[in-house]
Amino acid sequence: MVGPALGGKAADVRQLMVDIRLRRHAWIRDHGEDMPEISGRQWADPEPTGH
Repeated sequence: MVGPALGGKAADVRQLMVDIRLRRHAWIRDHGEDMPEISGRQWADPEPTGH
């Protein structure tokens, strides 16, 4: 079971994710492409594993 403090934080994070998803959908609808934060993302090279 989740305690009251963690439950409140989890609800805050869930609401943040809902808000971001709605903002992203609105951006795509208005601009026809992903947001610059997403489309311009540069992925770092993975660290060598030594294999």
